Amino acid sequence: MTTLRSRNFRTALLAAFSAFGLLASGCASFPEQPSTQWTPRPHLEPQAGPNPQMPGGGGQQQKPPRQGPGGPPKPPEGCKDYSSSVMATCLDQVSAVAVLPDGKTAYVAERTTGRVLRTVEGTQDTVLVAQIDVDTAGDGGLTGLALSPSFREDNLIYAYITTSSDNRVVRIAPKDSAKPVLTGIPRGSSNNAGALTRDRNGALLVATGNAGNAAASNDPKSLAGKLLRIDAAGKPAKGNPTADTAVVASGLYSPGGICTSMTGQLTWVTDRQPDRDVAYKFSLGKPLGSPAWSWPDKPGVAGCAAYPDLLSVNLEKGEAMFDLTLGPTGAFTGQPVTREKGTYGRLRGGDLTPDGAALWVGTTNKNGGKTVSSDDRAVIIIRQSGGNGVD
Repeated sequence: MTTLRSRNFRTALLAAFSAFGLLASGCASFPEQPSTQWTPRPHLEPQAGPNPQMPGGGGQQQKPPRQGPGGPPKPPEGCKDYSSSVMATCLDQVSAVAVLPDGKTAYVAERTTGRVLRTVEGTQDTVLVAQIDVDTAGDGGLTGLALSPSFREDNLIYAYITTSSDNRVVRIAPKDSAKPVLTGIPRGSSNNAGALTRDRNGALLVATGNAGNAAASNDPKSLAGKLLRIDAAGKPAKGNPTADTAVVASGLYSPGGICTSMTGQLTWVTDRQPDRDVAYKFSLGKPLGSPAWSWPDKPGVAGCAAYPDLLSVNLEKGEAMFDLTLGPTGAFTGQPVTREKGTYGRLRGGDLTPDGAALWVGTTNKNGGKTVSSDDRAVIIIRQSGGNGVD
């Protein structure tokens, strides 16, 4: 009896020690056996998402520069362009660009032909989406392009065009012709170009030229020389300071571009005035006031891109991008930087990818610039982090 009890005791004791040993080994750290840490696979392509990383921030990896270590790519041959930055070739003057939510597809608009084409990053191919009858007199034609504020649901595109009788905003549905949305914007002998973008509150912002009539810009009864805010049906948008009018600012001459920051806090309008080019900072409910920046040499300000810490303006005549660093209050700080000088020629319309990591831009070299065989082109330019947040 005693022997049996002793054996049972020894067996229980050994079992207890074994259990303790297993527990201890589970909590031990062995330097010679490094632990495996699983991390998400990095995404090098721009991706839209509910929490996009700000450009120049530390989150998402940036794409490497689109130029090989051996230097610039060889010159284009016909419509084949060897630059990996080029997304579409052999276009007419590209007046406007609208990037789709996937960040890899864009619509590009040709001013003189009225064509809207779709292109996908990495292909250099285009597909005709729509062709609109336009009148190109007085810098007119198809000069503005924007996705519907509810594009994911309706797939609508909005365009600013010049007709034989007026300037107007039209809507393009898939496999359908353009339908008028807002008509009766004055058309004149000059300054017919306009610009479009979406704000962050479900409205469309429309910048109109003065149609060659300087007095119209400040005439409250005219839609010329104005900044308009409309809904998808062309009516004054909800939240306008005056509910019965689409006009939210006056005093434009020949707008080149309009852009809203990713946070929605800042809207910028570029304008080509008789004596200088300017950029305005716009806040809903306030007049345009004095320009935030001026270019006395009139380099042809065009489309723009609004980052939280940077305003980048395309220069058509200047054949470059002009970057102005923004401080926390939205005021310009430091010295401006000119980049991409002469790289692609005349730069006009542009649009940011949803994550803000890349800018699609169209060229207008066939309108007085130095052309190459693949012009005009749509190109994509990656923002790299540097001293002031750019290359």
